[in-house]
Amino acid sequence: MESGKLTIGALAGRAQCTVPTIRYYEEIGLLPPAPRSANGRRYYSEADQKRLLFIKRCRDFGFPIDQVRDLVSMFENGDRSCVEVRDMAQDHLTQVRAKIGELRQLEESLLAFVQGCDEACIGGTARDCTIIEDLSSQPPTRSTKSCCSGTREGVGENSSGIVEVRRR
Repeated sequence: MESGKLTIGALAGRAQCTVPTIRYYEEIGLLPPAPRSANGRRYYSEADQKRLLFIKRCRDFGFPIDQVRDLVSMFENGDRSCVEVRDMAQDHLTQVRAKIGELRQLEESLLAFVQGCDEACIGGTARDCTIIEDLSSQPPTRSTKSCCSGTREGVGENSSGIVEVRRR
């Protein structure tokens, strides 16, 4: 193997990703097709490794493929404005924060399910479980008796479609 030329397996090892991931990135145009030797093996350069690491880091941060494509373009064409990169990162940060808020609401809902079960029916049968009943009920809100004869929470979805359990 020539100096500075990596096989797909060596590149995958250095980038800590899988060979199919590299092939996929080539297929969708994030990585240029690698030159092949006479025996058909792909060989990659140090520049390919740097580009792959860049793509992998973008994906690790949750950037969607279309945005990764734009970021790769900016990575390759360093003459574009840093503001473009910053704005893209800011937009992604805003989306991540919104998802975190939704996940916090989901956490609260699941906690209420678990606590409601602990208070109302823990140790009973699954058919009498408040969680099973709540998950099988129709949102947006309702109030019913629990399996252990107490008033249970109302269950509904918020504007983001997250199920919420409201104590009454």
